Amino acid sequence: MEPRESISASIVVRDELSKVVLMPGDPLRAKAVADNFMTDVVCFNDTRNMLGYTGTYKGKRISVMGHGMGIPSIGIYTQELYSQFGVEAIIRIGSAGGLDMDVDAKDVVIAEAASSNSNYGNAYGIPGQLAACADWDMLEEAVKQARNQGCKFKVGKVYSSDFFYYPQTGLNEKLRDFGHLCVEMETAGLYWTACANHKKAVSILSISDHLFKPVALSAEERQNGFTDMMEIALNTAVKFA
Repeated sequence: MEPRESISASIVVRDELSKVVLMPGDPLRAKAVADNFMTDVVCFNDTRNMLGYTGTYKGKRISVMGHGMGIPSIGIYTQELYSQFGVEAIIRIGSAGGLDMDVDAKDVVIAEAASSNSNYGNAYGIPGQLAACADWDMLEEAVKQARNQGCKFKVGKVYSSDFFYYPQTGLNEKLRDFGHLCVEMETAGLYWTACANHKKAVSILSISDHLFKPVALSAEERQNGFTDMMEIALNTAVKFA
């Protein structure tokens, strides 16, 4: 394919970005992180309303920017951040649907790896399946920060689906039986992109609902809640900024 103009290049200035970026799917969650956790905040991007901010947290400059929904969307933004704007590490902060019976709403899941039904990873030309795995240093730091906070968390594999409404029955049971903690839509894309660019990434998720339990958070709770996840991510980011 021919090179294309960056969808964010008209606004983003390299010097306004930290080396480490937190990325929620919802741009309003990026704004909430900047408003509630950072000082000296500047908005570096509002193209397509995909809000991006850089501010100070515990003396370090940290950036936070939305990535949209689905692997193609996170693939665009993370590729540009890694390859065009000098970003070295990305932390996804997002919601997920619980699969494992030991996770509950508002619990934190730190994704060591992601299975997926997406063909996105095939484009890298590796025969078979390209493993979508977190950066070990970031994973280890995130686990350390979760332990320090004393919150309820689990570490394991997640499932990144191209479908929010999967058209066939029985998949969720299979995913649970194969040890997946939760299902979401972006982690595998982040890990593949980080691998291809020789950069760092980790996905830290908060359970918003459960596919086998009658629990679910409201849209407002998803946007403004998840404090444990955000603090783990921010404290992890400090170590890589």
